[in-house]
Amino acid sequence: MSASGTAAAGQVEHMLRQVAPGRYDAYEALLHALADGKVWMLLWHGQAGSPDAQYGNMEVEGYGYAPCVTSAQELSVSGWNRGYEVVGGLDVARSLYPDHYGLWLNPHAPGGGVGVPWLDLRRIADGLSAQPAGPLRMTDPTIELPQFYALLTQNAHRTAAVRALRRAWVQPVLGAPYLAIGLDVYDTSPGSVDAVRAMMRQSIGAVPEGLPVSTVAMADPHDPVALWLRANARPFYDRDAQASPAPAAGGYGYPAQY
Repeated sequence: MSASGTAAAGQVEHMLRQVAPGRYDAYEALLHALADGKVWMLLWHGQAGSPDAQYGNMEVEGYGYAPCVTSAQELSVSGWNRGYEVVGGLDVARSLYPDHYGLWLNPHAPGGGVGVPWLDLRRIADGLSAQPAGPLRMTDPTIELPQFYALLTQNAHRTAAVRALRRAWVQPVLGAPYLAIGLDVYDTSPGSVDAVRAMMRQSIGAVPEGLPVSTVAMADPHDPVALWLRANARPFYDRDAQASPAPAAGGYGYPAQY
């Protein structure tokens, strides 16, 4: 491994040692180190680069994880006697999260290591700044915004691409809370996307200054806000007038400690 690769791996181990219950700042720093670093993926079958290579897997609190170690030294300490593959954290994240698998760092370590849920791997894959830091606390909004909702509903009715709108108040573990608007659209063609963006631009002026507003695509199968909205929030605008919330679900891939 190159000197830069060794340094990146060392940063992962350094940040891993800082993680503790409630230390979300340290956990977020670990995610940044993972995005730039490398891990030693433990192979249950095959060797690195072989067609039959298969990551190991483990289950924690009902969620799947692929185990890894953070350095050649940790590999030796772990006693792992099968194959392994040194992979960039970004590549691992892109490989695992679509199958709802997380990454477990140094499961052999005292205390059992640290698990990174698939939702956080998705954040790494998409860019950590693009998604709020989880776990997210989501509730129905309590701030009264009748003018904004009325204007947004009016503009949505004029925008043929929009099927329904939902809303949630989202509180990340780090950063400011914000109002999320869930966009349920009939199609995602460029014209429809442009029309929906124009709808939001025309409506956002009715939001009080200083109140952050974000949008989320309801069709996104991996977004925790979209998952919560589908399970818990009745649309406040529904072109088809067929609003019925699904049964509530919890967890969304986060172990109890994160």
